Amino acid sequence: MKPFSPRFSPDDYDQHGALRLPLGFWAVLILQARTWLLFVMAGASREQGESLLALFYPDTQRFWFGMLLGLPAALAFLLSGRRHQWPRLWRGWRWGLAVSLLASFGGSLFSLWRQDGDAPGLELTLALLDALALSYLLLNARLKACFAPAERAD
Repeated sequence: MKPFSPRFSPDDYDQHGALRLPLGFWAVLILQARTWLLFVMAGASREQGESLLALFYPDTQRFWFGMLLGLPAALAFLLSGRRHQWPRLWRGWRWGLAVSLLASFGGSLFSLWRQDGDAPGLELTLALLDALALSYLLLNARLKACFAPAERAD
């Protein structure tokens, strides 16, 4: 009979016994909330904020689309510290992030198909990053365990 081996390293848990979120999860959130981060940076640089937004988002419709798709990631930043207080909401949040990433990926592909982007190389790169982030969010075992109920995470 094979002895029981733990699924994750003891270093993967915090002092309260909860599984820590992997570093890749934070990278996925930053990628997904990129419009929100740019918006905050534009707000911090008061004189150049409007020109900074116009540089990255010449079309205001794309800006609002990015804000909408980045909202689940921005809220995940806030919710991640309190995931033990709202476990049901936290469990479902992974699927909300996945739907948002899928919509972002679809929007990038649609923009590439229409060839209306100013930089098709950038659109292709963002589409590939969205696809990688989506696969990481859905397939990473440790990340799945972070979103699983406490009984199943062990």
